[in-house]
Amino acid sequence: MMTYEKFKARDHFKIEEVLAFAHGRMVSDPPAGFDARLPAPPFLMVDRITKIESDARKGRIIAEQDIRLDAWYFQCHFLHDPVQPGCLCVDAVWQLLGFYCLWRGSLGSGRALGCGEVSFNGQIRPYNKIVRYEIEVRRFSQLKDSGASVVIGDGQVFVDDELIATVAQARTGIFKDIAYRDYPIKSKNAVGGIMVR
Repeated sequence: MMTYEKFKARDHFKIEEVLAFAHGRMVSDPPAGFDARLPAPPFLMVDRITKIESDARKGRIIAEQDIRLDAWYFQCHFLHDPVQPGCLCVDAVWQLLGFYCLWRGSLGSGRALGCGEVSFNGQIRPYNKIVRYEIEVRRFSQLKDSGASVVIGDGQVFVDDELIATVAQARTGIFKDIAYRDYPIKSKNAVGGIMVR
């Protein structure tokens, strides 16, 4: 565990820290409203964040995922032709942008908001070694009226150092008071739909 201030000052995170964050156990003194998490395995698409930095409204994230022969998606996508679904690369970019918002001090829960053009030039197979995500944060904004945060970034996906995909203008937001902490009990946030009514 680390303090909230130490979390915001870090420029990299190891696998144990990424997993602890997904389980809500990395920060020992979280401020009220620090609700967001990375997805837990097997949907967590990142094993380590090797660099995270900011420069005013811009920034950069570099992260890696180790490819495992027995990964869940190779068991079903596709039978007799295993390949990692391209949409998981897009989700990894969204996951990392959400983490970036929290690292910058945003409070609330993260949600993917969309992206521009996605282009695939290659594939990830069971005997590849490492996927690397490089994201240039184009703009990070904290919205004063709602307390929400929005980040926009361009992602590149490399497998074993070959560029195989790009994700333009990926957008992730952090929103207050939308967490559904008491699942599976039916409560205020048990039903989806638009977030602001």
